[in-house]
Amino acid sequence: MSTTVESADAAAEERVTDIIRSAIVRGEYAPNQRLIEADLSDTFAASRATVRTALLELANEGLVERLPNKGSRVRAISVEEAIEILEVRIGVEGLCAAKTAASVSDDEIEQFRRLRHDMVDAVAEGDLVEYSRLHQRLDQRVRVLSHHATASAVLGRLHAQSVRHQFKLSSRPQRAKVSVLEHAAIIDAIVARDPDAAREAVRVHLLSVIGALREVA
Repeated sequence: MSTTVESADAAAEERVTDIIRSAIVRGEYAPNQRLIEADLSDTFAASRATVRTALLELANEGLVERLPNKGSRVRAISVEEAIEILEVRIGVEGLCAAKTAASVSDDEIEQFRRLRHDMVDAVAEGDLVEYSRLHQRLDQRVRVLSHHATASAVLGRLHAQSVRHQFKLSSRPQRAKVSVLEHAAIIDAIVARDPDAAREAVRVHLLSVIGALREVA
């Protein structure tokens, strides 16, 4: 019985954490906005304890700040900090892409090809919300299939902190048209089982993102 309750609690905590994380990334919660446990508890039909645990997890990810005696708020991440994070991601994300390219299976190659097709279609149809979702799916698949636990864990934290700025960029039609070609190049290198090309494609893409963020700034 206790195991069942614990499993239900863990599932609730994961659900609330995912919802708040996604809302922060999409900009539904503004930088420095207070996150009041009672309000979030009502909004998500979750206990205060569940919400508190979710906020602690997001604080560990660098998305939320815990303020002494004041609760929590969305952590403001400047463009310059986001650029520094992207610079670090070049090395770690390139490593994951290279590892994935070196070990990708035939079935996984077909999955990447379908993902590439769907991403190109989403941009062509102007469905930038779907493109953003597929972009995140690609990032996740590359991390998982790299089978590099340390790099994947580091990327999970870094990606969460910088993705809010990338989400804003990907919602711009002209930027999405550039970005989708860069993602296609990453997929093509992985499908070709070329680790060096995969690493380079990641580097080119993230340097492009850095350049776009500097233009916005």
